[in-house]
Amino acid sequence: MGLLSNKNKEVLVSPLSKNNPVIIQMLGICSALAVTSKLEPAIVMAISVTVVVAFANVIISLLRNTIPNRIRIIVQLVVVAALVTIVSEVLKAFAYDVNKQLSVFVGLIITNCILMGRLEAFALGNGPWESFLDGIGNGLGYGLILVIVGFFRELLGSGTLLGFQVIPQVFYDWGYVNNGLMILPPMALIVIAVIIWVHRAKNKELQEN
Repeated sequence: MGLLSNKNKEVLVSPLSKNNPVIIQMLGICSALAVTSKLEPAIVMAISVTVVVAFANVIISLLRNTIPNRIRIIVQLVVVAALVTIVSEVLKAFAYDVNKQLSVFVGLIITNCILMGRLEAFALGNGPWESFLDGIGNGLGYGLILVIVGFFRELLGSGTLLGFQVIPQVFYDWGYVNNGLMILPPMALIVIAVIIWVHRAKNKELQEN
């Protein structure tokens, strides 16, 4: 089998849409509510989770035959905690302002349901390469939703994207007002609900009979 066989392509691509961890499996929604009021922290969180899931999957896959079943959860937590600590320190060194915006949510990657779900459901039963692709796919699927939500919340709530003004000043002169509700956490839930609605409408097979 090639590195990107049809099976491996499915493992990588499936979480982006038909098996998305946020809008299909309903995992990781808490962080989606907390870090998407601006696009920049949403992107950084997406990258951070993708890196942690991918490498945690690889490490657990490599160790899967040597981990005693009774302590597998502890081993998984130790691996994830070590990776999250590394990511946190890198953010403090190279993106301190964004790290401050993310606050405790970087550390809470450890408790992200997507992470433990992929380690238990995939990495413990598959090889390192497949596990890496699964981690990348699920991280990107999670990140895609965060970026979409962050895009609309910052654009409509602040009139900016990545901190740059994108709505022309003339619009404000004509009476346009930013929607302050968009930067409140409940609006993230509403935006995600709209994404789920659009996604289900385009994928009839996902609709409940």
